[in-house]
Amino acid sequence: MTASYAELRAQLDTLTTEAFRPELADIDRMTTLDIARVMNAEDATVAAAVAERLEEIAAAIDGIAPRMARGGRLVYAGAGTAGRLGVLDASECPPTFNTGPGQVIGLIAGGPTAMVKAVEGAEDSKELAAEDLTALALTEADTVVGVSASGRTPYAIGAVEFARTRGALTVGLSCNAGSALAAAAEHGIEVVTGPELLTGSTRLKAGTAQKLVLNLISTLTMIRLGKTYGNLMVDVRASNEKLRARSRRIVALATGASDAETEAALTATGGEVKNAILVVLGGVDGPTAAALLTASGGHLRAALARSTGGSGS
Repeated sequence: MTASYAELRAQLDTLTTEAFRPELADIDRMTTLDIARVMNAEDATVAAAVAERLEEIAAAIDGIAPRMARGGRLVYAGAGTAGRLGVLDASECPPTFNTGPGQVIGLIAGGPTAMVKAVEGAEDSKELAAEDLTALALTEADTVVGVSASGRTPYAIGAVEFARTRGALTVGLSCNAGSALAAAAEHGIEVVTGPELLTGSTRLKAGTAQKLVLNLISTLTMIRLGKTYGNLMVDVRASNEKLRARSRRIVALATGASDAETEAALTATGGEVKNAILVVLGGVDGPTAAALLTASGGHLRAALARSTGGSGS
């Protein structure tokens, strides 16, 4: 046994996400339905674990949103499942919120290949994280969210440490208490989900918790940036027939306009949902709607207030 192996073994023994559960040692002898019930009951505990960290999550979002409003970027950095979840969340922002290219970025140790295949040694390199962030020309307006179930992954910790040297805001998302990742970040978020159904398989409860927190971070940040109107996705990018249909529905829900009015407003605004709503509710034409939204920083309620001279609806 090498010293490095012994050290790693000692570290893993301290992690709740790696803990062995003797009461589940015979789970493979259970019926499929009984295993499903056990696993479902395990999953049901995750939302409560996230709820215990909502204050920390909200504080991080309140730091992220103003930076993004100034042109900053949101960057997720992780390895394995954590990295894949960051890439997933980032890739869903353009169609959902019409974010610009590179506005929300997911970095995974080992690059795109690691999305489907393990890249040997990538997660163990702080230097690789620094290289990946250097390529992005990180600035103090940016935010880097390091994601690691164990909270000890060198790539995630290295990303946060490098980001701090560039003045960027840092968030460390872990599923173990007292993690090195949370300690390295300005905003430490530790969602403790406990031992997994399969020992050490952090794609299970820990992965679910990370997905929930990343959903919170991106969704609430976009709400703060004016990407929604109420609970409507008014910045949705209509890139296919389903989304075009959704665009029409959103305009109708927001305005009460008829099908004909909705189509006319979307035509006048080049299919931009937010602009079309302003055309209908504000009684302005397409170019004026665009100008009002620009002057209002993209916030529809503020633009409506400008168009009507009131407080917006």
